[in-house]
Amino acid sequence: MTDKFQIVGSLLRPEELLKYKTQIEHRDDIQYPFYENFEGYAECETEAIKQVVKKEIEHNLSVITDGEFSKSMWHLDFVWGFGGVERYIADHGYFFRDVDGTSKYETRKDIGLRITGKLSGKNHHFIKLFKQLQDTAGDQQTKLCVPSPSHIFGELSWSDNIGGTDAVYQNKQELKAGLVSAYKEFVEEFAAVGGKILQFDDCLWELFADDNPNSPFTGEHINQAEVQGLATEFIDINNTVIDFGHSLGLKIWTHNCRGNYDSRNMGGGSYAKIANLFLKQLKYDRFFLEWDDDRAGSIEALEVFKDRPETEIVLGLLSSKTNTLDDEARVIRLLDEASKIIDKDRLLLSHQCGFASCDGGNELSEAEQWAKIDQGQQIAKQYWNN
Repeated sequence: MTDKFQIVGSLLRPEELLKYKTQIEHRDDIQYPFYENFEGYAECETEAIKQVVKKEIEHNLSVITDGEFSKSMWHLDFVWGFGGVERYIADHGYFFRDVDGTSKYETRKDIGLRITGKLSGKNHHFIKLFKQLQDTAGDQQTKLCVPSPSHIFGELSWSDNIGGTDAVYQNKQELKAGLVSAYKEFVEEFAAVGGKILQFDDCLWELFADDNPNSPFTGEHINQAEVQGLATEFIDINNTVIDFGHSLGLKIWTHNCRGNYDSRNMGGGSYAKIANLFLKQLKYDRFFLEWDDDRAGSIEALEVFKDRPETEIVLGLLSSKTNTLDDEARVIRLLDEASKIIDKDRLLLSHQCGFASCDGGNELSEAEQWAKIDQGQQIAKQYWNN
């Protein structure tokens, strides 16, 4: 075993579990966690999680997840689990870039979030799921992956949930306060059941990179002062919850990527363009960064971590989007480049994202997934000599 190779979190779901997930996707009359709507679903999910945890241990992973098997989408299930939120099927899904790099690729449509009451993170279903993970993993180290507060603030504030006669929150400041409060309630309960590592996943940083051709914040007509203000607001929201988690003794990690759905991505944007914002100012203990292709830009963006000796950086140099093994020479070359900037002991290796951020998963088989994980282990063991 080497702790220098890590998985981001999600793994491909087995077919028997996907049968339930597919039904959930097309039902507009049900609410999370959906167990009462499908006979056998809860039992199937529980057994699938037991099996994937066993598999992770067999493949010598040092930090265990539940494969995110309970999730339909990487972020929405967590929000559906808040008090005061309803799920619904929207007119359209999210739009990703298709494999040709230009065509649009639409996701599933059950992405609607409707605020119906004061947001609450108490008695969240994810706590029950995490306790089950702890029981299954035994003495193994575990982590729980949830969306970052700022990512959810972005999605909710860009929807029609604010203002109006019947709105729970009349403006963004009220929404922000309510959301931060709900996150703190959840984080407190996570710590209370013995959680140690909480990972905030985030796909919005690169919207603020001016070399991202898919960003709504680029162009001559955009007020860049307002854009920078929004970025700072996102950072402050996250840091408020990170500080709270730290006060409870938690390690708070983050994973950032540029979208991952059916092996497609949502856009570009280099780390160099956002390094002085999100990399430098966010107070995470460990950063999982997507670096599997040229969109990430120069590894020199890591310079901003030089004066943060306690911060660890996980380089996502491997790809979970392909069904072939990765170019080991490229991985070693970039690790060497990174170790000239950041002490080698502070670096780790991973894939750029999970294998199934959404339940349908990327375009590879389970056998190919585990082969790629084994390759990551082998490279890390070779590079760090442990």
